Amino acid sequence: MRAPVNKIIPLSMVDGPGSRTSIFLQGCNIACKYCHNPETQRLCNSCGVCEEQCPVQALVQKDGQVYWDSAKCVNCDTCIKVCPNYASPKIRLMSADEVMAEVQKNLPFIRGITVSGGECTLYPEFLKELFEAAKKEGLSCYIDSNGCVDLEQYPGLMDVCDKVMLDVKAWSAEVFRQLADHDGAPVKRNLIYLAERQQLEEVRIVCLDAVDVEACIAGIAEAVRPYLNEFILKLITFRNFGVRGEFETMTAPTPEQMEQWRKIAVSHGFSNIRII
Repeated sequence: MRAPVNKIIPLSMVDGPGSRTSIFLQGCNIACKYCHNPETQRLCNSCGVCEEQCPVQALVQKDGQVYWDSAKCVNCDTCIKVCPNYASPKIRLMSADEVMAEVQKNLPFIRGITVSGGECTLYPEFLKELFEAAKKEGLSCYIDSNGCVDLEQYPGLMDVCDKVMLDVKAWSAEVFRQLADHDGAPVKRNLIYLAERQQLEEVRIVCLDAVDVEACIAGIAEAVRPYLNEFILKLITFRNFGVRGEFETMTAPTPEQMEQWRKIAVSHGFSNIRII
């Protein structure tokens, strides 16, 4: 079992508790208009646009396939910026053992691993194999997910997963479709499923005027009210870093607006709230 790996961050302090190795897989099942790493959304289709503009000739097309020479690459990200397909030519197809070999380089300086994307739950069997290997090293295993894959369908994976960091991008199906071309129905099912299993690390709302933030706060509170003190509600201030398309010129909410949303969350019973 192999999965397309976009990048591995050896030491991260923002992808779950403590110091962790973060693994980003390529490919997503939705296309959020405010995505800050849109180059992870799709697999490279070898169109050749990046090859033509690479300043160090680290990309070459052979037999209709673009190949990346990591030794030549200077990580200028020109290939990502010019890609019309919201992809990256710099992915590596890696097995769970190969990823664990990279993770082991960071021992004993990490508490666990977090797998993100794109959308990492598109590769459930890979995740299960990776998590089983990580457990043998005494590491905790976290999933960072948009929630649009029904996690209840993968009990083997969820039995070796410690916690999930779950995005709630919108509460109404209409707003969700406007943001991500998906109705978001699995997100609500996953929210309840994970809360009942005590597997929610945090629930996140990206806050901007295009999102029904107040409805998200109220909906989450109503759906998992018995568990509100068991996870972090993270209110994320929208920033347009890396965003492409119609949302790239949108401005961030003011600190005053973020504080107002925090107060609304408090009124619905949340106590563990973080604004970032």
